[in-house]
Amino acid sequence: MPEAIVLVNTDIGSEEEVLNKISSIEGVTEVYVVYGVYDLVVKVSASTTEELKDIISSKIRKLPNVRSTLTMIVVEGKVRK
Repeated sequence: MPEAIVLVNTDIGSEEEVLNKISSIEGVTEVYVVYGVYDLVVKVSASTTEELKDIISSKIRKLPNVRSTLTMIVVEGKVRK
């Protein structure tokens, strides 16, 4: 199952609004407001790479108040318990 971490820059003051919109997108499994260079960290899962691309390009990047994104495709992961 393809996954990606997407770092999002928003317009100043719109972090909470963008978080709420992103969290309602199917395929988004986690979303956090963070301090630092980026404003949000988003984890996205999809059944195909094409679907993953569509979620990021057509749904996240085109939201109002999203200034830019940086996408990192997950190659390998481990859940710590």
